[in-house]
Amino acid sequence: MTLHNSQLARVIGPAFIAAVAYVDPGNVAANISAGAQFGYLLVWVLVLSNLMAMLIQYQSAKLGIITGKSLPQLLGDRLSKPARLGFWLQAELIVIATDLAEVIGGAIALNLLFDLPLIWGAIITGAVSMVILLFQGTTKHRAFESTIIGLLAIISIGFLAGLLINPPDPAGVAAGLIPRFDGPETVVLAASMLGATVMPHAIYLHSSLVKHHFHKDHNIDEITRVLKGTRKDIFIALAIAGIVNIGLLLVAASSLFGVESTGSIAGAHQAIVDHLGPIIGVFFAIGLLASGLASTSVGAYAGSEIMAGLLHARIPVAIRRIITVIPALVIIGAGVEPSRVLVISQALLSIGIPFAIIPLFRYAGSREVMGVYASKSWVQVVCWLIAAVIVALNVALVLSTF
Repeated sequence: MTLHNSQLARVIGPAFIAAVAYVDPGNVAANISAGAQFGYLLVWVLVLSNLMAMLIQYQSAKLGIITGKSLPQLLGDRLSKPARLGFWLQAELIVIATDLAEVIGGAIALNLLFDLPLIWGAIITGAVSMVILLFQGTTKHRAFESTIIGLLAIISIGFLAGLLINPPDPAGVAAGLIPRFDGPETVVLAASMLGATVMPHAIYLHSSLVKHHFHKDHNIDEITRVLKGTRKDIFIALAIAGIVNIGLLLVAASSLFGVESTGSIAGAHQAIVDHLGPIIGVFFAIGLLASGLASTSVGAYAGSEIMAGLLHARIPVAIRRIITVIPALVIIGAGVEPSRVLVISQALLSIGIPFAIIPLFRYAGSREVMGVYASKSWVQVVCWLIAAVIVALNVALVLSTF
């Protein structure tokens, strides 16, 4: 059963919006820290995380296509009012932690490019993202998707340009594919990288995004074609995100290994300028800015969909944008080291992942919810193994931290 170009075009897009969440500024902080401190040691974490993300995002998209409802909607229909409120609170905290990283990342980028104070950079990032959000909605989703895909292209070029100047060592990359840790610090970084790669809000959002491309009243053949196209959409989009993530680590491992100043993004940028030249430094800063703008827009969109599904309520996007940018302004105003906040926020995201994937896997494997499209037994086994790995890594993170 072939999928014609016109049919494929109908389903391409949602995964690219979700993929932007996988290349946010938190990734920059976590992956550069990993590469600069430990070289190629944690390449395997990114490869494994990206493969997990592909399966997870497909389960989310499939759930939305078959049921006609998002994961938050399904939870909202099945949970009691107190449970819905509690679940929303943890999901909202995850969205805020996500947005914290994204707004700070945009502010750092504007500081690097134009020497703007961080507080003004954060305000500008929030304001521009609000403009981008004007393109989202049922009737304007294509314009929003096109904007985000354009920003994703800029992100990819900006973050991967350094590899052209100093390619990584193939033997080092191969050694980095062997799963292992080297002390508690690598566990914390691995959890940060996992939290930056498998993003809870992207899991919630993807099941909602697909509804703009597909309506449930199609026949089995049409559903099969749409699912096939969705798999292509996810593979292409997350392969790009995975290459960008791994590329960030490889740039740091090959060019910044052992450089002490890379503990902050500003320090990493200066090290990139010193070792790879000012042009690559500008590319990096532009990629960081695009990352902050795109990912904070997607994060605000996800927060709106989560609230609508769980609480059956919405607030104007402008109010949500203002509320969610406040924590970043407070952090910057307090003088806290921004890059450290980025790494910690990604570790917090890792703790939020089980809350998203456990109900997702449960519903995706349920015949009551999915009918004949319920996940096959072997897929369910893989999904629950992924859940077990993530929970185990989170336990290790807590133990190593406290």
